[in-house]
Amino acid sequence: MNNARIYCLCLQDNLLEKVKKLNYLAVGLGQNEFSSEWIRDNTGENISTKNPFYGEYSFHYWMWKNEIDNIPDNTWVGFCTYRRFWSNKKNENSKIIFEKVLNEIPNEWNEYDVILGDRQNVDVIKWMKVLKYGKAAILKNPKAIFKKNRNLKFNFDLFHGVGILDRAIALLDDENKSDFEEYVNNNRSFNQVNMFISKSKTLIKNYYTTIFNWLNKCEKIFGFNLERYSKIRIYAFLAERFMSYWFNKNAKTLEWPIIFYDLSKD
Repeated sequence: MNNARIYCLCLQDNLLEKVKKLNYLAVGLGQNEFSSEWIRDNTGENISTKNPFYGEYSFHYWMWKNEIDNIPDNTWVGFCTYRRFWSNKKNENSKIIFEKVLNEIPNEWNEYDVILGDRQNVDVIKWMKVLKYGKAAILKNPKAIFKKNRNLKFNFDLFHGVGILDRAIALLDDENKSDFEEYVNNNRSFNQVNMFISKSKTLIKNYYTTIFNWLNKCEKIFGFNLERYSKIRIYAFLAERFMSYWFNKNAKTLEWPIIFYDLSKD
């Protein structure tokens, strides 16, 4: 793809040819075995062993420490996963995945610094899930029984534990603490799945510096003795909410459709 590097983050070696067919850069995450054709998050300076807790961010850390400075200026740098891709918007109704996925940078992107995924609403929650996961969250915020009061803060309390987000926000630097707290209390949607594309290396590096300094502080409180998916990947879930806030605060952003297609099932 001209003037762009799209990294596709995967967990299985057998997806290599499918990723190459998309003309994306194949990234192997974590401790699984991959062939030498993959970019790995366990080379150079890395936190690959933390992948079960950090998710995609074990590769973002690798990118920050080993790669971003080597990428030519004004190159679009972006990320997707083997199950979620940027849409090309031209053939959205096609049944062929390779026709639906982004294959060139749209001209309209040139007016923006960062491309973010379309927003995910958090105010529609099945009551079965509330009863199963969120009794403590409802007790803390009784007004959340009404849809209009279900903000990002309530949603995080509901699925990841009451008070975790509050404790994490308290560790943020002064530049972001109050603004991020306001963001999670006043919004009912966020840009989903830790995916972004940017043509500014400076912006990406500033984001990485901020997010990893914060998550490192969070590690000292939450550690790694975590159970269940909602807790084990806590650092990825914190980063997902923060990414949406940070880029919208610090850059000119454009939302773009993300499509779900599992390459491992193809």
